[in-house]
Amino acid sequence: MGQILYHYTDFMSLDGILSNRELRVNNVLNMNDSKEMDLFISGIIGVLKKRFSGIGDEKMVSRLDAIHDIIRSHYFDLSAYAACFSQASDDAAQWERYANRGKGVCLCFQREMLEKLTGDTVSLKKVIYQNDLDDHPLADRLFERLQKKSAVGGTDELKKIRDEVCGEAAAYKHPSFSSENEIRLIVMPFKVGDLQLRPRYHVARERIKKYYPLDLDRMCRDNGVDIEDLITGIVIGPESTQSLPILKDYLSDLGLNRLAENISTSDCPLRSKM
Repeated sequence: MGQILYHYTDFMSLDGILSNRELRVNNVLNMNDSKEMDLFISGIIGVLKKRFSGIGDEKMVSRLDAIHDIIRSHYFDLSAYAACFSQASDDAAQWERYANRGKGVCLCFQREMLEKLTGDTVSLKKVIYQNDLDDHPLADRLFERLQKKSAVGGTDELKKIRDEVCGEAAAYKHPSFSSENEIRLIVMPFKVGDLQLRPRYHVARERIKKYYPLDLDRMCRDNGVDIEDLITGIVIGPESTQSLPILKDYLSDLGLNRLAENISTSDCPLRSKM
């Protein structure tokens, strides 16, 4: 089997994914500190400006300022949405932070199958944890492209650059989170794609949150993937009181018989705080 990506979550989200065949992607501004994304965008633009100033191309410096202004003025509209996975299995910090303090579950996704669901609007990116952006891969890639004069002839190319910067910002976190080994399924709803994404809104007591539901049934069908080849296992959290027979019945009633036979229990020695 290929590499497994782990999605730590609670039972309500589990039901949404398996019963509704939907994977919810949330605005990354609600995941990271927005200042963190500001730092990334400003940092990458700053690296590029410094490089072009160094070769005397002040016209490109002005163009980069224009891109930065566009991003600043449409910051929320240009932000990406994401679902988060980890390469860390049965990890205490993940159980504590993302799976209801160990009372939830972890879904095991086959990375190879998840990659098949990506396209123009959806990408699978490894999160990069670093402070110094001088040697970030995006800076090198964009500098090389922008040096080609034909690459900056019109606004379409500048929009592509804008989109790349915003997309990579969604896969950037402070180095203090590096132990999470995170992979993100990133959705850029402002881009033209074939997913026909429509936003939904979750109304809680404190606020209203916007999200996009990914239709897993449709995405799997369109890419020749069976959902039980995509989601191949469930791990019950170390603090969960979930009955194994009931969970098996639940999965079988959803027609997920293979998944029902691939349930395990966490070995993590996480204990609730008294």
